[in-house]
Amino acid sequence: MLDAAKGAAEAPETGKAGQALLEVNNVEVIYNHVILVLKGVSLNVAKGGITALLGGNGAGKTTTLKAISNLLHSERGEVTKGSIVYKGERVQDLDPAALVKRGVIQVMEGRHCFEHLTVEENLLTGAYTRSDGKGAVEADLEMVYGYFPRLKERRRSQAGYTSGGEQQMTAIGRALMSRPETILLDEPSMGLAPQLVEQIFEIVKSVNENEGVSFLLAEQNTNVALKYAHRGYILENGRVVMEGAAQALRENDDVKEFYLGVSDEGRRSFRDVRSYRRRKRWLA
Repeated sequence: MLDAAKGAAEAPETGKAGQALLEVNNVEVIYNHVILVLKGVSLNVAKGGITALLGGNGAGKTTTLKAISNLLHSERGEVTKGSIVYKGERVQDLDPAALVKRGVIQVMEGRHCFEHLTVEENLLTGAYTRSDGKGAVEADLEMVYGYFPRLKERRRSQAGYTSGGEQQMTAIGRALMSRPETILLDEPSMGLAPQLVEQIFEIVKSVNENEGVSFLLAEQNTNVALKYAHRGYILENGRVVMEGAAQALRENDDVKEFYLGVSDEGRRSFRDVRSYRRRKRWLA
């Protein structure tokens, strides 16, 4: 493995806050008892930090998130090796609901709003497991509307008739209503215009800074993800092939060429870099 931060100043291994909240240790995942998808993935999510999980389509990003949130069994997948530790305790054998109660929640790729419910009803479903009273839930609802004023305008609208950006906001807001400590955010930029992508990531940054929520976000848009993250991991074919502080990864020549399409000679076309798999130093 090539560490992008080698020889450069970077944050500690556990990231921004210096304390590992979530640890994924040498995890392997197999689907249908045959298909090996993750091949020894290890990563840390720092308490109070934003960690980016990067890579192309099919690299294993979503599978990694589902391994953490224990949603693999619904797709005939299972963790066959390694451990997943949250706040010092192994959690890979917990059911998803128990993990939500411990403060870990996943925002699925593709939003998955309840289309027949209103925006506000969708948000309130996120508070279903809470038992701290109506007043606390209403206060958090106003907190969500503070981050997403557009949702307050559309609160009575049926979610299925809102835009993709509004549905993404609804999905993140619904996660916040569970009072999470950690959010696993899967492809938040998918299908959104660049301006909306920046808006969503700015809100993620604000929630991280103001509410202390830690994020592990899986994202194909390497440029925007590394702009907002504190630390990043790059997956290729189910393996972590590069890791480091986000700034160090953004400045790394390999990342520039293979993921941002830029080299020392300037921006490269897909035709120029499509043979990159044969030339990557970390796969040699």
